[in-house]
Amino acid sequence: MLFEPIKFRDIEIRNRAWVAPMCQYSATEGVPDDWHLVHLGQFATGGAGLVLSEATAVVPEGRISPADTGLYNDEQVAAWRRITDFLRAQGATPGVQLAHAGRKASANAPWNGDYAVPETEGGWPTVSSTDRAFGELAAPRALRTEEVAALPADFAAAARRADEAGFDVVELHFAHGYLVHQFCSPLANDRADEYGGDFEGRTRLALEIVEAVRAVWPAGKPLFVRLSATDWVEGGWTGDDSVRLAELLAERGVDLIDASSGGIEPGVSIPVGPGFQVPYARRIRQEGKVSTGAVGMITSPEQAEEIVASGSADAVLLARELLRDPHWPLHAADRLHADSPWPKQYERAAR
Repeated sequence: MLFEPIKFRDIEIRNRAWVAPMCQYSATEGVPDDWHLVHLGQFATGGAGLVLSEATAVVPEGRISPADTGLYNDEQVAAWRRITDFLRAQGATPGVQLAHAGRKASANAPWNGDYAVPETEGGWPTVSSTDRAFGELAAPRALRTEEVAALPADFAAAARRADEAGFDVVELHFAHGYLVHQFCSPLANDRADEYGGDFEGRTRLALEIVEAVRAVWPAGKPLFVRLSATDWVEGGWTGDDSVRLAELLAERGVDLIDASSGGIEPGVSIPVGPGFQVPYARRIRQEGKVSTGAVGMITSPEQAEEIVASGSADAVLLARELLRDPHWPLHAADRLHADSPWPKQYERAAR
C-alpha cells in the first residue's frame, strides 16, 4: 500500500512515501537557490510522492533564521517556480510548508551556535503570544490583539504566492513550538484577550488562519496542517486537544494532519524510538475522522508499509532517512516488490 497513489481533491500523489520539511538555512533574503533545487530535486528523482519544502516564512520576521526561505515577495515566487517545475517534471507533487516562527525566530543557523541573532548581525525583534522567552533566545514582544487578528491575512497572501509559484499542496506549520503552536499551548499562552484562556481562545488563531487560507487557496488543491500532537509536558497541549482541533480543522477544509510532537519548551524528555509518534497519527485519524501523515524515526520499508497498511496513517513522511538515502522510495519499492515510477533517465540502469 505504500506505493498506491492517493488523491486529495484534484491532486493525485503517486505514492505515500513523502518528504518531511527540512530547514536548510541556506537562503538569501528568503530566496531559495541552487542548493534548494538540488536538495529537493534529489528526492523527486528518488521516487518520493510529495516533496514538502522547508518551513517557509509568510513574513520576513517569521523566518526561523535570517537564512530561511520565504514567500512574501515576487522574487521568491520566481525562484520557487524553477524548483516546483523540476519536481513536477520528475513525477513528484510539490508542496510548501508555510510558517511563522514567533518567539523562536531570528535564531542562528545550528552549525553557527544556538543563540539569537542580534539586529547588528541581521536579526530582528521577535513576537509571540507571550513576552516570555524560549530558553536562551531573546524575549519576544507579546502581539497586540489587532496584530494577531492580522496574521491570517499574512498566511493567505503567502498561500496565493504558493499557488503562483507552482505548489500543489500547502501545509500550515502549527507545530514544534512556532507561532501558532505558541498560541495553542497553555505553556506559552498567558493572554487575557480572545486569543488566550480556554481551548476556544487559544485555538482561535489557528482556525482563523485555516479559514483565510482556504478562502484563497484553489478549491482543487489540498491543505494540510502539521500539529504537535502533544507537548510531552504536564499542563501542556495533549492528544485529546489534538483530536478536538483536528475535527475543527477538517470542518474548515483541512485534508490531512501531519502528526508530529514537542517543541514548545526546551529540555523536555521525549521517549524517542522507532515510530514513536505513529500512535498520535493513528488516534487523530480514527477519532478526528481526518487523513493523517506519520513522521518520526521511520526508517525501513517494512515499517513504513505496516504503518500505512494497518491504517495508522495515510502516508509516512521521512527526513533523516532520506538524507542518508535520497533514493529510499525506489529502494523501498524494490524491497516490497512494488511498482514504482523510475525517472526515465534511470530506466536502462534499472533494467
